[in-house]
Amino acid sequence: MRAAIERPHFDTPVLDDRARHLRRLVLRALDKGGRGHPGSAMSLMELLRVLYDDVLNIDPHNPLWQDRDRCILSKGHGCLALYALLADKGFFPVAELDRFCQLESRLGGHPERHVLPGVEASTGALGHGLSLAAGMALAAKLKGASWRVFALMGDGEINEGSVWEAALFAAKHQLNNLVAVIDYNKLQSYGPISAVQGLEPLADKWRAFGFGVQEVDGHDVGALRHCFTQLTPDQPNLVIAHTVKGKGIPEAEDNPSWHHKSSLKPAEMESLYQALA
Repeated sequence: MRAAIERPHFDTPVLDDRARHLRRLVLRALDKGGRGHPGSAMSLMELLRVLYDDVLNIDPHNPLWQDRDRCILSKGHGCLALYALLADKGFFPVAELDRFCQLESRLGGHPERHVLPGVEASTGALGHGLSLAAGMALAAKLKGASWRVFALMGDGEINEGSVWEAALFAAKHQLNNLVAVIDYNKLQSYGPISAVQGLEPLADKWRAFGFGVQEVDGHDVGALRHCFTQLTPDQPNLVIAHTVKGKGIPEAEDNPSWHHKSSLKPAEMESLYQALA
C-alpha cells in the first residue's frame, strides 16, 4: 500500500539510459541474492551517480589512494545502489554482483570496509555515518590534506541522537570539507516519516546547527550536479535531496512494503526488468 506523501513539487526529468542501466544492475544483484532493500537503493541512485560520476576525486584502480575523497553510505541497507556504482566504475567486476548475499561473497547485505574496494566504512547500525565522516574530515584538517568527506544518510536514520551530536561537532570545528546528504524519501521501514517521527522544519534545524543547507530534487541529475558546485566554503554543508522511495519501479514507488524484499519469483523479477526497459 502506498503512503500519502507530501513533498515539494519538482519537474523531475524522466530516467535516462544511465539511470535505467544502474537500476538494472541493482535488480541483477537482487535477483541473484534473493533479497535486499530495493526501495532504498532506487531512491539513492541519482545521488550516488552524481557523486561518483562528477564530484568525488577517486581512483578505482587505487581505492586506498591517500588523497581521495571519502564517501560513506551511512544508510548501509541501501548498499545495492553503492555496489552498482562501485562495479560500474571499476572497483570490482560487474559479474561479482551475481554473488550478492551468497556464501563467501564480498557483497553482503550491508557494506564492509576492508572487504570490498571502495567502501569507506562498515555501516548499517544507523546513525553512525556522520560521526565517522566528521572524524575523517577533522583528520584531513589536522593533516593539512585537501580531501573531502561525504556522508549519505536516510531520513529515518536522523532520528538518532548521534547524528545531531556529530552535527554539533562538525560546526564547532568548522568542517567545511564535510558534506552531509539526506536521502529524504519521506518513508522509513514501516511507514511515513511524518507518522513515525516528523522532521520538519528540517532545513531550519540544520541551519541552526551551523550547516550551510541546500534542498534539491534528488532525481534530477543536472540539479544535483549544480548543487554540489554551490557548497558553502566556510562551514559544513548539508544537501537535502527530496527523493521517491523505489524510484523507477512504479509498483515500488512510495510503497513501504518495498523497503525490503525477499523470495521474489521469476515472473516478479521480469516485471521489474520490464519497468526499466
